Amino acid sequence: MPTKPESEVMDRPAAEAAGTAARGFISVRNLKTYFEIRGSVLDRLTGRDAGTVKAVDDVSFELAQGEVLGLVGESGSGKSTLGRTLLGLAPATGGSATFQGREIVGMGERDLRALRAQMQMVFQDPHAALNPAMTIEQSVGHPLIIHKRAKGREEIRRHVAAALDRVGLSPPETYLDKYPNDLSGGQKQRAVIARAIVLDPVLLVADEPVSMLDMSVRSKILQLMIDLKDKLNLTYLYITHDLATAKFFCDRIAILYLGRIVEIGEASAIYEAPKHPYTRALLTAIPDPDPTRDIPRDLPRGEIPDAAKPPFGCAFHPRCPMAFAPCGWEIRDLRDLLEARWAGMAEEAHQAERALLGTIEAPDAPEPTSRLSAAPGATGEALLALLERIRNDDPAEPFWTGVKAMRAGDGCVEIDWHPPERPELLDLGAAHAACHLHNAELRARYGKAG
Repeated sequence: MPTKPESEVMDRPAAEAAGTAARGFISVRNLKTYFEIRGSVLDRLTGRDAGTVKAVDDVSFELAQGEVLGLVGESGSGKSTLGRTLLGLAPATGGSATFQGREIVGMGERDLRALRAQMQMVFQDPHAALNPAMTIEQSVGHPLIIHKRAKGREEIRRHVAAALDRVGLSPPETYLDKYPNDLSGGQKQRAVIARAIVLDPVLLVADEPVSMLDMSVRSKILQLMIDLKDKLNLTYLYITHDLATAKFFCDRIAILYLGRIVEIGEASAIYEAPKHPYTRALLTAIPDPDPTRDIPRDLPRGEIPDAAKPPFGCAFHPRCPMAFAPCGWEIRDLRDLLEARWAGMAEEAHQAERALLGTIEAPDAPEPTSRLSAAPGATGEALLALLERIRNDDPAEPFWTGVKAMRAGDGCVEIDWHPPERPELLDLGAAHAACHLHNAELRARYGKAG
């Protein structure tokens, strides 16, 4: 059973509030968006399950009208899928997402189309977002035709000209008859934004809106979006991998990792005192403009795990330097440890250790005891001696905190694990974070120093 921390676990379904007053404009509760993996032809013929990618996994938050919430994370964190799910462009697997009190999950296409007039998206790549065979007037005016907001060429042209003028493409008559290839990257993105606001929406989902632009125009586009927010009373869901632009643009920030929010709070609190090790790692990775200044880069080790088979417990634990016993250690973490060890060894020493070890099979679910097979001809005692030597070489390695006991068996080593605990968002005052480091009871139980 999950333990109760010293700081209060966020109540369900109040978890989405994330430490702020009620925000009823958008309410997301336990939202899930999963994608089935098709697998090979043999898998499909035999009915074998190829796995599921949990792109959005039990996400909850609320957003107030006029607010800017940033969704920040590396590629594969699920932030774009979350934005598309809110617009009904990706079907939700479960949970709830309401917009101005209307449930989006399960809504029919006809109702969704009507709702999308109020919820628009600004896409990442302006070069791909605009049809090269359509003029700017046609591209920006197309939503007016789809939603039957204007009739006749002159009325459509008037609405489009007003939208272009709002985004700084002035005088609009200069741009109406141009094609996307006639515009610069910044001008194209302004046209994309004009198309998004031509229906007078109240919510914009901006998916990496400046990542494809030159550095010289990024700040201008962000300033334009801020100006539009103030003039049109817009609400933004701002999707980005860049914490630097999020600091400039967002009121609050939610940090995502493998489909789950690991920290959420006011932007100032996230930057001044990050609570989750992943957030701290992202902040450390922000480039410094002064090349002479030496800043420590304590970046997380390894790569983002396979989203189809995420780690047990805390998904970040294999890369976290502060992980400890309940974070979800398992046999595949040993495989990563060995690969990192062997990468820095002489070939002869590497081959000598590798010759003792059999194949490491990752389990489909947490198991209290794993059976690590020795290689053919090797004994369990020899393999156990190798593991003990590896532990003695680096006793501070977090992996060993998850191991309760090891013992030699018949041609194997049996490893007992501490049970994994899945972290919940904890109320830490200025922010909420899903990390066992803030769970006083777990720290005390496993002797983790403060």
